[in-house]
Amino acid sequence: MKCGFIGLGSQGAPMAQAIIDAGYETVLWARRPESLEPYADSGASFAGSVRELGEQVQFCGICVVDDNGVRQVCDELIPAMATGGCIAIHSTVHPQLCRELAAAAGERGIYLIDAPVSGGGSAAADKTLTVMVGGSDEALEKMRPVLETFSGLLIHLGDVGAGQMAKLVNNSMMAANLAIAHQSLAAAAALGVDRDAFIQLVKVSSGRSFAFDVGSRIGKPSDFAHGARMLNKDVGLLGEALGDDPSYPLIHDTAQAFLKAALEN
Repeated sequence: MKCGFIGLGSQGAPMAQAIIDAGYETVLWARRPESLEPYADSGASFAGSVRELGEQVQFCGICVVDDNGVRQVCDELIPAMATGGCIAIHSTVHPQLCRELAAAAGERGIYLIDAPVSGGGSAAADKTLTVMVGGSDEALEKMRPVLETFSGLLIHLGDVGAGQMAKLVNNSMMAANLAIAHQSLAAAAALGVDRDAFIQLVKVSSGRSFAFDVGSRIGKPSDFAHGARMLNKDVGLLGEALGDDPSYPLIHDTAQAFLKAALEN
C-alpha cells in the first residue's frame, strides 16, 4: 500500500516518519515547503498538490489543525483517489464533519475513518500513540497495518464520528480535571498547607490524576495558555456535539471556566 500524509506539525510529523520507518512507500504534501525539509533524505517523495498526492496513494493520513483545514484537504483528496482508497482523519474535529466526508468518500468507493490520537508528539515519536477509531470494521481492517506503525493502543469506538466524540469527551475531562487541580491547590494554600508537601501527598493518594500532575506544574492558569487554546477548541466542539445539553456541567462548564481564565489572564 502506497501511503500519503498531510499535516506535518508537531503531532503529524512523527506519525508520517513512523509510516516511512515501517517501509511504506510514502508521499508527503505540505502548504509550507519548509515542513518537508526534514524528509529530504527519508526516502519519501513530495507531491506538488493534494490532488497529485491523492492520485498516487491508496492511503492518506490527515493531521491538519482544524475543521476548515480538513474539509479543504478532503475536497481535493477525495475526487483524486481511486476506488478502494483509504483516508484516516487524525485531526480533532467535529464528528459531523467526519460523517459528511465519509458519505462523500463512500459515493466514490473510498473508505474514510476518523482516527484522532492521544499522547502528543512524544508518544508519536515513540510510536505509542493511542488511536481512537470511528468507522466500519472493513475500513479499519484495511487501514490497521498503517495505523499500527505509530500506535501503542488502537481502540475501535463505533461508527464514523465515534472516535472524535470520545476524543472530545476525553479532552474536556482533562480540562475539567485541570480546573479541579488548580482549585484544589488554591484551597490547600488558603488553608495554610505547604504547596510542595500537598503535591507530594496527592500524587500518592486517592486524588491523584494525570491532570493533577500537569496542573501542579502550572503556576497560574495563564501559564497554560498554549494548551488551553487547543483544549478550548475541543470543549467548544463537545458543546456543539451535545447541543449544549445542561446535563453535563462538570465536563463542560467547569472546563470552560478554567480555560477562559487561562486565555484571558
